[in-house]
Amino acid sequence: MRLTTKGRYAVTAMLDLSIHYKDGPITLSEISHRQGISLSYLEQLFSRLRKKNLVDSTRGPGGGYRLSREADQITVAEIITAIDENVDATRCGGLANCQDDEPCLTHELWADLSEQIYTFLSGISLGQLVKRQGVQEVSLRQDQLRQPGINQRSVVNS
Repeated sequence: MRLTTKGRYAVTAMLDLSIHYKDGPITLSEISHRQGISLSYLEQLFSRLRKKNLVDSTRGPGGGYRLSREADQITVAEIITAIDENVDATRCGGLANCQDDEPCLTHELWADLSEQIYTFLSGISLGQLVKRQGVQEVSLRQDQLRQPGINQRSVVNS
C-alpha cells in the first residue's frame, strides 16, 4: 500500500481545517501558508472534497472553507477515498489478475492487508486527531511561526 502525496496532503489540509474551525471559513491560502502545500494543489484537492460533501465553501470577502459536518463525523478513510486515493496493497489494484490474469500466490494476503488498513483509517476521525497532544503541539508551533512579526528563530529556540 502506498499512500500518495495527494492523500497525505488532503488529510493534512482537512486536519488544518478542523483545528482552525473556530476562526470561521478558512482560505486555502491560509492552509497553504501553514502547511507548505501549494495553493494550486489545494484547489484541486478541495474541488474533490467539496464534490464529496466533506467541505462547504463560502465565496467573497471573509469566505473560505469549513467542514461540512462535525470533525468527529469525518474519517481519514473518507478523505482518502474522496480524492480518489486507493488503499490497496495488491499489485493488481484488487482485480485479482496479478499473474497471467489470475490471482498470484500472495494476493489474498495483500488484499487482507488492504482491508485492515482501510478499517484502521475508517476508525480514525478528524476529531480524534485534533485531540492528540502531538497534533496540538505541532499546530501551536505552526501558528506561532506563521504570525507576522514573530521571529521564527526565537520561537524555535524557546
